[in-house]
Amino acid sequence: MAQPSQEHIEALKAQLRGRLLQPQDSGYDEARRIWNAMIDRRPPLIVQAAGTADVIATVNFARDNGVLLSIRGGGHNIGGLAICEDGMVLDLSQMKSVRIDPHAQRGYVEPGATLRDFDHEAQAFGLATPLGINSTTGVAGLTLGGGFGWLSRKFGTTVDNLVSAQVVTADGKLVRASADENADLFWALRGGGGNFGVVTMFEFRLHPVGPMVYGGLIVYPLEQAATVLPAYRELFKSMPDELTVWVVLRQAPPLPFLPPEVHGKPVAILAICYIGPPDKGPELVEPLRKLGTPYGEHVGPMPLAAWQQAFDPLLTPGARNYWKSHNFAGLDDGLITMLIEQIGKLPSPQCEIFIGAMGGQTNRVAVDATAYCSRDANFIMNLHGRWDAPADDDKCISWAREVFRAAGPYALGSVYVNFLTQEESDRVGAAYGPNYDRLVEVKRRYDPSNLFRHNHNINPAA
Repeated sequence: MAQPSQEHIEALKAQLRGRLLQPQDSGYDEARRIWNAMIDRRPPLIVQAAGTADVIATVNFARDNGVLLSIRGGGHNIGGLAICEDGMVLDLSQMKSVRIDPHAQRGYVEPGATLRDFDHEAQAFGLATPLGINSTTGVAGLTLGGGFGWLSRKFGTTVDNLVSAQVVTADGKLVRASADENADLFWALRGGGGNFGVVTMFEFRLHPVGPMVYGGLIVYPLEQAATVLPAYRELFKSMPDELTVWVVLRQAPPLPFLPPEVHGKPVAILAICYIGPPDKGPELVEPLRKLGTPYGEHVGPMPLAAWQQAFDPLLTPGARNYWKSHNFAGLDDGLITMLIEQIGKLPSPQCEIFIGAMGGQTNRVAVDATAYCSRDANFIMNLHGRWDAPADDDKCISWAREVFRAAGPYALGSVYVNFLTQEESDRVGAAYGPNYDRLVEVKRRYDPSNLFRHNHNINPAA
């Protein structure tokens, strides 16, 4: 990167309400640490913004000094795009405000807020919007990539519920993007990632959900998966939008409702969330209980906020992570057979295959309504390689790549951009499909010099 003078750095520091960190400063190592422990970068400058004025000052500094800029929200992105090696990081993690208007059913969320922060405020009023499944995930990155979770079959993707955004653009101006203002930018933000500016406030449409839902886990032996998964596939076709059931294939974690002798055995887990009246949950879930003979289950009424944190213990920060992902219209027999075989070859007890069920409202939105375009995806598979020791890098990465390759013939060819690793720049076009050319045009208008490029980049010169 260009090397700004210490004089220019001190001038920037004087403009900030937040902190500017350099490698010699206390707190620097903590500030550069993110969720995926494979990412170990040492940016020369980290700005911990305290508000929109700090964001504007940092964007202007990076642009005027020719400095590579990366943007950190929750720091949860698998590719570690929040942290650049030879540039400056705009760290938004201190901007964590969440304000709920229960009468208008709107949520106003700053870019450093996590799902846990959002749930804490929104569920106080029995309100929610579709977000992810890990409470430490940042709202900003999840949203800008499209976003989906337990509520999506009923209410659509996260971006289908975005009403407006306050955005600092590459020229250092603050603009509002909505259906009525800067509509082209608003369209692009809804799935186009951090390519178009820095969002300093998200406005979401909220829905009455919770505080109690009906859900939990049913854990089947992997030996039964060859019958359980095709039967699940058939049940999926008639499930109401309020019911979401995802599949997790992995070794059984030490869940308290499982006998100790089951821990570590390969299993097929059905993860269930029903957001309709909880008293109707047992009737809807009963067919899922009868697909085989489970090792155990823990299903019943629970707070939505607690369910949103159910997978947190399997996704704690500090482990090494590598993902590969495909979208599917359906779960073909050949795909199911291959995935079951691969669970017998896990290179680490933390590795898993996660299949998120979409459909419902996510399929009813037009492909060109938002930048997120995978409206034909009924299932999104994430091959989640996860381990602790650097010595295991090769075998765990190779496993994920091999399963990805074997699943390719059954896939749609599209991909969820938030599941892309940094090395997969060749798949950015696949993430946006028929919307890619329009995204390039919006990029040319709002960021012609590609200041915001440390991301899954939409190059304005494409």
